[in-house]
Formats: sequence, structure tokens, C-alpha cells
Amino acid sequence: MQLFNESTLRKLEQLTLVAERVRVGVMKGNRRSRKRGTSIEFADYRNYTKGDDLRRLDWNVYARLERPFIKLLEEEEDLAVHLLIDASASMNWPDDPTNKPTNQQTNKLIYALQLAGALGHISLTSGDLLTVSLLHSGGDRHWGPHRNQQNSLRLLQFLETGAAGGVTDLNLSLRNYALYGRRPGLLFLISDLLSPNGYQDGLNALQSRGYEVGLIHLLSPDEVDPPVSGDLKLVDVETGQDAEITLDPTTLSHYRERLREWQAQIANYCANRGVHYIPVTTDLSWEQLVMQTLRVKGVVK
Repeated sequence: MQLFNESTLRKLEQLTLVAERVRVGVMKGNRRSRKRGTSIEFADYRNYTKGDDLRRLDWNVYARLERPFIKLLEEEEDLAVHLLIDASASMNWPDDPTNKPTNQQTNKLIYALQLAGALGHISLTSGDLLTVSLLHSGGDRHWGPHRNQQNSLRLLQFLETGAAGGVTDLNLSLRNYALYGRRPGLLFLISDLLSPNGYQDGLNALQSRGYEVGLIHLLSPDEVDPPVSGDLKLVDVETGQDAEITLDPTTLSHYRERLREWQAQIANYCANRGVHYIPVTTDLSWEQLVMQTLRVKGVVK
């Protein structure tokens, strides 16, 4: 699948990701610092991180301590950006018999991959340090950390390999991610949150490590308002468990009410924890989500 055309890429390159609470990085990015000073004014040191420009190493300090440190300069800041994509079987909806997402308009995984590609390209263009991960029951897959716009093609190639399957334990994947010791920064989780063991412990673990978290809660329109009725046999695409039910107007009304309550609980949890909560259905174009919704949320400018 082709995620973007050249015109779309040019529009994305005019945008920047914004973190309000996490400490920004220290390599020169294409964002304007809120600090005062000049680009050659020394500020501090930090530990070397994979992907950093070796030209910024302080070799005198390295000779004395035998440990690599990066010089921090005022007005030369970047941001560590982390994009985590839920690749569980429930994200492959509307589904395809080959277990490969095909409907580029409504398939949740395709939408999530396009959104991650857009946010990733914005990040790389800004000179930020980007890591992208596919959270999967067969083992999470990671790309990065990388910086600079020339890595955008490699990012898109990685995303094109994404396929849904199995049951993703979000809490486990998120806790493991928090333990990896990556440089904390702005982190987006793109998921339908249909994880049997929940997600809150995992988000708490990330925040305890200093990540600023954005939760993009992705659902399909027919999950919000099911276009079916009558006697049905429902089969869980992840576990294979089934249940026979009768969908009448009363049952559908109860379903919609429970869905609203669930999203309200998520919104309340996120508000109390300082998490950016962005509920989305796939009938909203990802372009509108990036260009408008995320701007209103203050994470894109």
C-alpha cells in the first residue's frame, strides 16, 4: 500500500509536534526553543543516546571519564517522539479473509498506520528523534530511534509491513516499553483499547518514566453504531469465543449507552492523569485528524 503522495508529504512538512510537559531533547531540531540565549551558548551535558550526532560529543569529557556525553546548547532542542501502534486482530476491522487489511477508508489498522506515518514524517522533518513500534502478540517490532527527513522512506517501508493478528496485551507491551530505557518524550498510543487485561497500568508505567502520553482511541463507525439487528452469533476475532444474541432496538440502545460510558471513563482517567485523549472513528479522514483535531488538542502546530 502507498501511504502518501508527494503533495500530502509537503503539507505535513509544515507542521511540528508539540510537547508541553516532557523535557525536550538537546540536539538541534527545526523547532524554536522557548529558552533565551544563542545557538552557541553552552547549557549542560546529557548521556549519549543512539542516533545522536557524534559531532556533539565532548571528547575532552570522554577522555577523562571514558563515558560519552553530549553538549547541550541553548536554542538547540529536539523532541524524542514515540509512536506505538496496536496491531492486535481487533484492529483488522473491517476484516479480510487473508488477515491483511485492505479497506483503506475504514480499516482500523490501515488508518493507524497512515496516521503513524504522518506523525512520523512530521517528527523526522522537525529533526526529532523518532521511534515507532508495532505492538503484536507475536512480539513487538520496533523501528528507530532515527532522526532526519531522509529516514521517512524507511519509516513508510516499515509501516507497510504492519499486519494485525492475535491478542495484544497492552499493559504488558507498555510496561516493557517503559523499561527499555529509551529517552522519554512525547508518546502516542494508537489503539482500539480492546485489550482483555486493560491499558491503565501500562500508561501509568510510561508516565512514571517521564513520557507525555497521547491516547488516540480508534474505533470503526460500525463499532459505534452497529448496522445489524436480529438473531446473531458474534465471534471474537482475537479469542475465537462466540455468543448468540438478539439485537433489537432496546439492546442496541443499551450497547450505545455502555459504549458512551466506557469512553467517558477513559476520558476521565486521561484527564486525571494528564493524558491527551483523542477519540476517533475511521470515517474522519486522518488528514483532518492531523490538520485540525490534533491542532486543537495542542499536540500539533
